Amino acid sequence: MIEAFNPTAQIFLAGLNNIQARLSRAQTQLTTGLRINTASDDPNALGDLYEVRSSLAQANQINSNLGLVTTEVNTAQGAISNAVSLLDNVTTLATQAEPNTQPAVTRAQLAQQVGSDLEEMVALANTSIGNRYLFSGDSDQTTSYTVDLTQTKPVSAYQGTAATRQVQGPDGSTFPVSLTAQQIFESSDPTTSVFGTITNLYNALQNNNQAGIDSSITNLQSTSTYLNTQLAFYGTVQDRVASAATFGASLTTQLQAQQSGIEDANAAQAITDMTMATTDEQAALEAEKEIPRTTLFDLLG
Repeated sequence: MIEAFNPTAQIFLAGLNNIQARLSRAQTQLTTGLRINTASDDPNALGDLYEVRSSLAQANQINSNLGLVTTEVNTAQGAISNAVSLLDNVTTLATQAEPNTQPAVTRAQLAQQVGSDLEEMVALANTSIGNRYLFSGDSDQTTSYTVDLTQTKPVSAYQGTAATRQVQGPDGSTFPVSLTAQQIFESSDPTTSVFGTITNLYNALQNNNQAGIDSSITNLQSTSTYLNTQLAFYGTVQDRVASAATFGASLTTQLQAQQSGIEDANAAQAITDMTMATTDEQAALEAEKEIPRTTLFDLLG
């Protein structure tokens, strides 16, 4: 069987395929809202689009991390703020025990209250969010301290590790966001160590030791100053995290606008293109009816 070969029909089919491709592209743009749905839609724009998408994904991840850090830092700041108030209470108890005329039984009663405050201070040092202990450094699955008031030294040694964690801001800079409980509650200077000063007061009250009480009152003043310095660290971190989060939100908005400018469809233009393609398709089909049906046999005859 000899099939007819009609160059005009071949040209028509190629043109019709082109029209239908335009129609399909316009319909896809209207459906997805995107101008670039496949690599062939705009090969020249792909490099810029992929770069913006990568930057946006990184910015979103950083913003997410900053959100988590904000919660942690706020919780840590609240815990140390409570520690400052608790230390003020200990100072008040020490002052009540100060007069030389205070009997041993009264000082013993005050010692019980100081002991309770020491336990509460250790609990603050073990502050956690979920399963992470905020002041245990890189060993955040471990409590920082344990406490046993029956011991001469009630508070255990620090059970965490150093805090080396850094948080990245959207500008690429990194900064530390935490201190260890050892840094906060166990200053290397015994006159400013929170646990050391409260423990010495506790023992002095139990033993009715006037000199020990006097020394503890003096140290409580310097210890309070030291603890407030640790609180100030977290205040500074809060400001820096908040600033980074604000910058991150602004950067995300800019990147989203860039991405939108590259890949978003122009709905009005897509509608126009679809209308034109539909019109062209109808016109082509009408014109196709007028194409002569000439075969090879017609030419030979």
